[in-house]
Amino acid sequence: MNELDYLRQMRSLNRPVTPHRDLWADIDARLDESTARAALAPRRRRAQPWLMAAAIAGVAVLGGGLGLHLVGPAGGDGLASRQVWKPSDPRLSGAAVELDAAHMELTQAIQDSPESPALQRLLLRTERQRDRLRNLEKQAG
Repeated sequence: MNELDYLRQMRSLNRPVTPHRDLWADIDARLDESTARAALAPRRRRAQPWLMAAAIAGVAVLGGGLGLHLVGPAGGDGLASRQVWKPSDPRLSGAAVELDAAHMELTQAIQDSPESPALQRLLLRTERQRDRLRNLEKQAG
């Protein structure tokens, strides 16, 4: 089979094909069955008010817990109390944001597994990069 044969076969695929039997009769019957089932099924009542109140309370508790986790115990060293360095040069600010995020993620990972030398090395490397970035800002003036 050569390229011309393949092209002829491809062109033949572009023609409409009629099914061997009429499909609309089966589709119509299935639609009638589903509407009959829907008419026989009992209607659901509206959500009960206590379910809505429980959902709102759950979201409030989750949000409060997340807020306390970010602030830390008794205003400790969480995100809210941490001093974030923002360079005055806009070219350096994106890198500063990335390094701060990396530092935060690494400190959280070290809290989970404090014995990991790989995490310690990554944290040290991130702190060195932050120092280099601060030096670049000082040099830029």
